[in-house]
Amino acid sequence: MTTSLISVALGGALGASLRFLLGVALVRDGFPVAVLAANVLGCFVMGLVVVTLGRSGLDHWQPLLMTGLLGGFTTFSAFSLETLTLMERGDLAQAAIYVVLSVGGSLLAVVVGVSIARGVL
Repeated sequence: MTTSLISVALGGALGASLRFLLGVALVRDGFPVAVLAANVLGCFVMGLVVVTLGRSGLDHWQPLLMTGLLGGFTTFSAFSLETLTLMERGDLAQAAIYVVLSVGGSLLAVVVGVSIARGVL
């Protein structure tokens, strides 16, 4: 447990640092290009890593690479992998519900949080 926690922490620090650097490199006014790039790139790498680790029996690297590094780079990669897992199991309704509740719930939560912080609610 302690080794996994340290792996997640180290990977998370590295992933967050990489996301920050990507944001600096892709600074644009208006459309959030850096966030979009991190989400798409992180999901692509998550797909490569989950299959590679599974095929090669290197599952012990998951905390560092998947939860830590990619989780720190983008939490969208974990969301996407969980959605794909539900779809591959044939739970299409659950996958759709998960997507709607995750995206809709997250947007609602940020609106409520911002409204409370601004004193609107």
